Amino acid sequence: MGIQRMDNVGIVVDDMDAAIAFFGELGMELEGRTEVAGPVADQCTGLKDVHCDIAMLRTPDGHGRLELSKYRSPAVISDEPRDRPHNVLGTHRVMFAVDDLEDSVARLRPHGAEIIGEIARYEDSYLLCYLRGPAGIIVGLAEQLG
Repeated sequence: MGIQRMDNVGIVVDDMDAAIAFFGELGMELEGRTEVAGPVADQCTGLKDVHCDIAMLRTPDGHGRLELSKYRSPAVISDEPRDRPHNVLGTHRVMFAVDDLEDSVARLRPHGAEIIGEIARYEDSYLLCYLRGPAGIIVGLAEQLG
């Protein structure tokens, strides 16, 4: 028996509205927002007294989703520094295919996006870049050329 699909990627944020605005500017659509608390939340997270705001966003094609979480309790544990380099063990990045990489970067800058390194060209196939998004997460953008 195998998996059916990848359902979503979860990201803990400290500013829900800013994170929704960032990913909305990228082109993701807000499916909904809710609060979760109680025994089921405690059981699946392994935490006590979970109270969390959740927002689910989806890619325009409907196949990819991000679940943004802002914990009210227990208190968020800071994993400083937020500007960790790309080669730290753990979550590497979330990558998105975009129509126009430079336009996407320009639209995300007012939402706090900072390019890591620079925009790179991979042969005649792709323009690529990594940038830092909400809560310091590394977001990759790829524009297919030709």
